[in-house]
Amino acid sequence: MIEALRSNNDLIISYFTLRKTLGLLGILLPFVLVFGNWIIFRDGLENSISSYYHTGMGDVFVGILFAMGLFLFSYKGYTRWDDYAGDLACLFAMGVALFPTTPENSPSDVARIFGQIHLAFAALLFLTFAYFALFLFTKTHPGREPTRRKRQRNLVYKACGAAIVLCIGLIVIVNLLPSEIASPIHVYKPVFLLEAIAVVAFGVSWLFKGEALLRDET
Repeated sequence: MIEALRSNNDLIISYFTLRKTLGLLGILLPFVLVFGNWIIFRDGLENSISSYYHTGMGDVFVGILFAMGLFLFSYKGYTRWDDYAGDLACLFAMGVALFPTTPENSPSDVARIFGQIHLAFAALLFLTFAYFALFLFTKTHPGREPTRRKRQRNLVYKACGAAIVLCIGLIVIVNLLPSEIASPIHVYKPVFLLEAIAVVAFGVSWLFKGEALLRDET
């Protein structure tokens, strides 16, 4: 009996660790790419997070996405829909990593096709991130009342999910702007900044899901 309880506690701890690790990966991703590219390769800010695939930080970009995908695949929630969301998010993350965004200089037809596939996977991945934060993380275990800390965490999840959805919408708007308006705006790398905010919001939601902050009182 004691061994079974100990094993169950170890499993719970490992799940919390997994969630916190996934959160840290999300938060660190844009910073690692930017500062790694600047410090090691002396290159400036790219137009999007995905553009780092075509820099010296490409392997790091792919590696972090694969790690995030594997963690998402191992996620288990209250229902099968939680598990499906984790599996799909894993698939989308792998798709983003395996199909690079279209390079800016003289892309081939194949590169353009890969770029379109990449965009589809990226959009689906961000939407899944929002789904996690807004609908899955806010759930409470069946038969239990949410604790005070759980209600506080739910507010964080909703804020993170709303931030992700807002960033997705703004990215779409930026990409639809006429060139005469978009050109001066692109100097400030709006797509990268919005993607970075969305990924950090995703990471924050997972940190709170792992109860790194606002842990339930015992």
